[in-house]
Amino acid sequence: MQGSLKKMRTHLENGKVQYQLPVGAEFVDLNSLIGKSILFKHTGRITCIECQKTTKKSFNQGYCYPCFIKLAQCDMCIMKPETCHYAAGTCREPAWGEEFCFQPHFIYLANSSGIKVGITRHTQVPTRWIDQGAVQALPIFQVPTRQLSGLVEVIFAKHISDKTSWQQMLKSQAEPIDLVARRDELIALCADDLAALKTRFSDSEFTLLSDAEVLDINYPIAQYPVKVKSFNMDKDPEVAGVLQGIKGQYLLLDTGVINIRKYTGYEIDFND
Repeated sequence: MQGSLKKMRTHLENGKVQYQLPVGAEFVDLNSLIGKSILFKHTGRITCIECQKTTKKSFNQGYCYPCFIKLAQCDMCIMKPETCHYAAGTCREPAWGEEFCFQPHFIYLANSSGIKVGITRHTQVPTRWIDQGAVQALPIFQVPTRQLSGLVEVIFAKHISDKTSWQQMLKSQAEPIDLVARRDELIALCADDLAALKTRFSDSEFTLLSDAEVLDINYPIAQYPVKVKSFNMDKDPEVAGVLQGIKGQYLLLDTGVINIRKYTGYEIDFND
């Protein structure tokens, strides 16, 4: 089949992630291909996921350059929500910002390559955790805006990482962590900073999710790679090998790994 790549679709079934790879309008059931040879090749065509125009280079995982510099969803504040500038009147697309950023967000702990803090919209649970390759996840707070979630994340990030080491995440299964105990430790450590933030945003609701349970996530992996070597379809258009596993948005082949999300909008020919 031939078509443009999009990030893999996922859902949990009895605690295990099920993956589908969108290729144009069709979907490849990847779990059934574990242990089998697959081959796909970039045709050389890249289509912007926003305006659908052909582009020579992809920016920010799927956008052409004009869309990249124009769209609010490509602004730096999406990656660093604590820098939100909507109140200053400088949001690139205020209507989009109101819909995307002014909705409930979770601050969470996850275990992918070790413990980390992160944020996500309430509609992206558990997708966000799966995309990061987390084997455990626990929501801590719910707040009404993206900016607030980012500010809480910054406070927690003084004590734990806010990033995933993707290479380590792909090399092995992370050791279990008592996320509930770590949550309680962090809240105690950050009590003064959290109190100051609540005072600053006194009209906003900070909900501690004290009854939340840890979600355990299992991935379809027959074998982890000994060495993480990435495919680069901009340099070599062909990706081929035995599919040994899937984790996050990565395919783990016996010949290397590839981040599917990185190549959103790339047209490929897929064979198995």
